[in-house]
Amino acid sequence: MKSVKTIKRLLDSKGRQVFDIGPDEWVYDAIAKMADKEVGALLVRRKGVPVGIISERDYARKVILKGRLSKETKIHEIMTTELVCGREDQTIEECMALMTEKRVRHLPILDDQGQICGVVSLGDLVKSMIAEQQFVIEQLENYIYG
Repeated sequence: MKSVKTIKRLLDSKGRQVFDIGPDEWVYDAIAKMADKEVGALLVRRKGVPVGIISERDYARKVILKGRLSKETKIHEIMTTELVCGREDQTIEECMALMTEKRVRHLPILDDQGQICGVVSLGDLVKSMIAEQQFVIEQLENYIYG
């Protein structure tokens, strides 16, 4: 079953707040902010312009496994600089396919002006798909059983 739910609808219900941090701040501060905001990634901006993204995955692979210290490592040293973005008009499935292909778990979303208007995680997409399927199941059961 193909979803017709767009990322715009998902952001309208989930919220559009984008948490960010500067590239010259310490990795420790990024991890603390992620924990405080209960998110797995932060957009990295320099003077308001997106320059990358830092995620828990970046921290695990580029700090912990390399024996570095988060209070001695700057965000720009480990952030992912190639931003993979989705669009508000894309469906859940389209963004999930993009995330799978590009091997990312967090996707900044662009509005029709090309500006970042939200971020979705793989978990957000899965949760939305499950809710939509549950709705369809309930509708079918109501149809079948009256």
